[in-house]
Amino acid sequence: MVGGIHPKKGGETWSGAGGEQLPIFATVAEGKEATGADASVIYVPPAGAADAIIEAIEAEIPFITCITEGIPVSDMVRVKARLDRSNSRLLGPNCPGIMTPEECKIGIMPGSIFRKGSVGIVSRSGTLTYEAVFQTTNEGLGQTTAVGIGGDPVKGTEFIDVLEMFLADDATQSIIMIGEIGGSAEEDAAQFLIDEAKKGRSKPMAGFIAGRTAPKGKTMGHAGAVVSGGKGDAESKIAAMEAAGIKVSPSPARLGTTLVEVLKG
Repeated sequence: MVGGIHPKKGGETWSGAGGEQLPIFATVAEGKEATGADASVIYVPPAGAADAIIEAIEAEIPFITCITEGIPVSDMVRVKARLDRSNSRLLGPNCPGIMTPEECKIGIMPGSIFRKGSVGIVSRSGTLTYEAVFQTTNEGLGQTTAVGIGGDPVKGTEFIDVLEMFLADDATQSIIMIGEIGGSAEEDAAQFLIDEAKKGRSKPMAGFIAGRTAPKGKTMGHAGAVVSGGKGDAESKIAAMEAAGIKVSPSPARLGTTLVEVLKG
């Protein structure tokens, strides 16, 4: 079910790739009532994406994933206010989605590189999510779940939310966390991990920070990847992650081997 897209009136159908007849609903609420859907994925263009997210929130969809890139920050501030007053969880926007191998895929992750296993992956970068998945598959570790939280400055799910779930999940035996310049989410996550370790909750972790050579004051890649005011630089994020016990890989090409080293060490 795609929130916010209403190509036909309710009750009509559309033929799928296999010739099957798929129902089309006029609203997200109508679709939820008819199907019991508990998730919505949004590919709506930037101008209408915020309204699509809000429609899913108002329909009380528990889990909303927004793939759309380029949503204005002012629109996401409006979404965030509505989200905070709801029981819905938003993943994204500007993210590749989420995938649990052999169980569920919501978004645009390439399923062929996944293998069911023991590593939880959380990343601001879509491409580096795939890189971590590919490398952990090649190392024979596999993944429990990979989550791309997106790189926009205002979004739904943050590192801490996902790390909390990974720490609580018995199947997740190790974690890869991939951040980038801009904002303070990585430093906040590092402090969360330090606090949890004091309570006896920790797991082997490897990580990486993208954008180490980016010039200050210039947005690189994601809208949130910008160093300004002396904050959000790669060095401070790497230092925070290392202080939290995360082994930071020197290169994205070594994420898998870095995690293996942590597990062996």
